[in-house]
Amino acid sequence: MADSPRSFLFLLGSSRTGGNTETLVRAAAEHLEPEAGQRWLRLADLDLPPFRDVRHLGDGRTPAAEGAERVLQEATLAATDVVVASPLYWYSVSGSVKNYLDHWSGWLRVPGLDFKARMRGRRMWGVTVQGDEEPDVAAPLAGTLRLSAEYMGMEWKGVLLGYGSRPGQVLRDERALTAAKTFFTGAPDTPGVRY
Repeated sequence: MADSPRSFLFLLGSSRTGGNTETLVRAAAEHLEPEAGQRWLRLADLDLPPFRDVRHLGDGRTPAAEGAERVLQEATLAATDVVVASPLYWYSVSGSVKNYLDHWSGWLRVPGLDFKARMRGRRMWGVTVQGDEEPDVAAPLAGTLRLSAEYMGMEWKGVLLGYGSRPGQVLRDERALTAAKTFFTGAPDTPGVRY
């Protein structure tokens, strides 16, 4: 995987199209190397059913995914880099992102899928925009993503953090837009990158 081009899965977790978080993640993606693959999925459009925990029912195995769940599962496994772009909703990820991550619990128990082993060594990134100018309020969102990545043996790459509430306001956040230019290239101390 290290010698082949990177393949990015961008998961848009907003409840609306074209919001500040989507604007910021698209600005960052413009600076990816040309050979990097990009797949964009808007979670709100996929109709992913709520996660149902079957660990303690029958044999505890999760059946093979179907429909929107299968689309997300296959896209996740095909990516070298998973980018979760979620607005800060009540100090954490959006409900659609949380539901997606909850489905990982089931994918761990699908016979033959080897989800955890296959995700090991891949990279996870976060992008969020918040209305509060205090960066610490995004710590729970960053913690959710970081701990999920670490549990899976993935490399946690941090959060690109922007500010804005009304549509388009993030375009006034020069610090975030500057950070977006190098976020996916790995510049470690770029302003606007936290956690």
